[in-house]
Amino acid sequence: MITIQPFKALRPEAQLAKQVASRPYDVLNSKEAKLEAQGNHSSFLHITKSEIDLPENTDPYSPQVYDKAKENLDAFISRNILFRENKPCYYIYQLNMNGKTQTGLVCVSSVADYENGLVKKHEFTRPEKEQDRINHIITTGAQTGNVFLAYKNVNDIDELISTWKKDRNPVYDFCADDEIQHTIWIVNDEATIEKITGLFNTKVPASYIADGHHRAASAAKAKKALGNKAGENAEYFLTTLFPSNQLHIMDYNRVVKDLNALSCKEFLLKLEDKFIVKKTDQALSPQNLHEFGMYMENQWYQLTAKEGTFTYDPIGILDISILQNNLLEPLLGIQDQRTDKRIDFVGGIRGLQELEKRVNSGEMAVAFSLHPVTIDQLFDIADSGNVMPPKSTWFEPKLRDGLLTHLITA
Repeated sequence: MITIQPFKALRPEAQLAKQVASRPYDVLNSKEAKLEAQGNHSSFLHITKSEIDLPENTDPYSPQVYDKAKENLDAFISRNILFRENKPCYYIYQLNMNGKTQTGLVCVSSVADYENGLVKKHEFTRPEKEQDRINHIITTGAQTGNVFLAYKNVNDIDELISTWKKDRNPVYDFCADDEIQHTIWIVNDEATIEKITGLFNTKVPASYIADGHHRAASAAKAKKALGNKAGENAEYFLTTLFPSNQLHIMDYNRVVKDLNALSCKEFLLKLEDKFIVKKTDQALSPQNLHEFGMYMENQWYQLTAKEGTFTYDPIGILDISILQNNLLEPLLGIQDQRTDKRIDFVGGIRGLQELEKRVNSGEMAVAFSLHPVTIDQLFDIADSGNVMPPKSTWFEPKLRDGLLTHLITA
């Protein structure tokens, strides 16, 4: 069974919550972050993407970026933008997107559980992205990025959280610029805190990383790197646990820089060995498993995997495995999606127009749209001890950074 705890969140004053709250650091590049934070001196991007406050050519992984993050975090506290809760609490975080709500419990989860496999993974991580957050955590003394966890829902937990929401007023309730509503309640009653802790410790055998593999890995490695300097708080990492029956997974698409010395005509001919290839007049978001959209030279195609090109085990049946085994590796020479610099990943929230934009600009040669992974597929793979190819799942809506931060050195 898993171990969670309440914590003393570093959080904004209620009237500043909307200004502080920022999109997660890993869904924005430096240029996008600078534009988004422009004119807003309270944006948490000044902490999570602190290169926006340094000269434009600054390496985002350089020591001065992490030092600037620490400087900005201290400034936010001294300017009373952020304050520390006076007692450990749980927090209920409700997201509303397009009329659909999902509600999670913000807490800190045990690093030991992560290391012992009770917080289950379904992806490998990229070393350079891990190191970035390790440096950020160690320098700032804070876990600023929330790890999005799923668990197989428990009625008693659902009812407790629902009752608390109904009977109390939220501390934050605002609609962000992307029209997603963010509502947070504080759970500060000792008896309720104890009940929540007990329910998870007796009725939830495991949690599953839905979004935040790098944040989770970095929290564990930062604790190890700190050694004797790591306090009790470093034994836990910032998480929000969502019941599985409320989650929505979107597609996670691919763009590739070149065709591995093949002409478009040669590439299309080779595709026909493993896929049924059809031109289509419109951008294609696959509606069926084992179907793919492909965009190249201002033309969309529908690719359908032929029988015999995939297996039915938990990994082999995944569409991203089919794409990797029949196209990305044999035709485009991409053996490891985690480390190959020729491939990039585009979350489904950005839409198919982002795929077209990346190809039409000349930055990329070809784009692929995929059918989303299901939550049951995610659980099956994590339970089997296997991992999906990198960037297989995209969850929406996203939690906002800055509303609840976990300090590990105070």
